[in-house]
Amino acid sequence: MKKYLYIVFLLILSLNARAAYSDSLLYHPDANAAADITDAIKQAKAENKHVLIMAGGNWCSWCHKFNRLATADRQVDSLVKANYIVYHLNYSPENKNKAVFDHYGFPQRFGFPVFIVLDADGNRIHTQNSGYLEQNNYYSKPKVMDFLRNWSPKALKAENYN
Repeated sequence: MKKYLYIVFLLILSLNARAAYSDSLLYHPDANAAADITDAIKQAKAENKHVLIMAGGNWCSWCHKFNRLATADRQVDSLVKANYIVYHLNYSPENKNKAVFDHYGFPQRFGFPVFIVLDADGNRIHTQNSGYLEQNNYYSKPKVMDFLRNWSPKALKAENYN
């Protein structure tokens, strides 16, 4: 019986380690960010969505906190999937993606993570300082949901305000 419990314990430990490892690889320093964002814009146009660029790095604890909220909470996850194509833009010593950050108006000035919202044509329509979405030592779900709703394609259609 002890042997069986030990095996179950190791299996659970292994699965937890795998989950933590996959979460730690949100950002890819070797990626061609400009090309990847171009692909995200094409996909957003085809799906009538916006692009949500989450800029940060694997070193950033708040980046991981946001990703956990955005993927583990059903309401937030649903809101993201319904309205955005998500791209994790790397900023790290290995690759600061200087040209991409310069193109979007130096959003790193707000710290990390920082969120850049592009419309389906690739135009930057908003840069969000993530500090305004925080509460205590985590993100405020209501603030995050407001942010996501307020920059969704539906929110920016003039006919919704007649």
